[in-house]
Amino acid sequence: MRIDVPDGKDPITYVWGEMVPEIGGAAANFSMKVYSDSTLGLREFEAARLRTAQINGCIFCQDWRTERDGEKVEETFDDAVENWRTTDAFDVRTRLAAEYAERYAVDHHGLDDEFWSRMSAAYDQREIVELSMCLGSWLAFGRLNHVLGLDTACVLPNH
Repeated sequence: MRIDVPDGKDPITYVWGEMVPEIGGAAANFSMKVYSDSTLGLREFEAARLRTAQINGCIFCQDWRTERDGEKVEETFDDAVENWRTTDAFDVRTRLAAEYAERYAVDHHGLDDEFWSRMSAAYDQREIVELSMCLGSWLAFGRLNHVLGLDTACVLPNH
C-alpha cells in the first residue's frame, strides 16, 4: 500500500471515507449505484467490468463476480473476456461491451464511426450512456485503488 493506514483501520474505508470524506463518499455512492441500478444484462455488464479490471490490473476486481438474482457468470468468463475477439462464448452485445471497455480504457480517441455504427446497432442511446458511465467508474476507481495499492484490500459492499 502506498498510503499509511492506521492499525485496525480498513484501508478502503480510511482512504475513501476518512481522508477525503466529501469526495470519497460521492465516489463510493457513484460506484455503488453502478452495481445497484444498472439495467445492462449481467454478461454485458461483467464483460465490460472485467475487461476494465484486466486493463487496470486491479486484483480485487479481476477476482470479483457480480451477482444478480442469485446468478453469476461462469468460472471461465474471465478467459473469454480476455479473448473477446475470438471467443465463441459471447453474443454481439457482450463482445461489443468488452471491446468498448478496452477501447475506452486504452484508445478512446480511436472510437471511430465504424465502431459507433456497430454499437448503435446493438445498444440504444440510453444503454450506451449507461455503459459509458459504468466504464468511467470502473476505469477511474479501479486505477485509483491499484495506483494507491488498495486493490488487495478492496471489498465491495453488499448491494
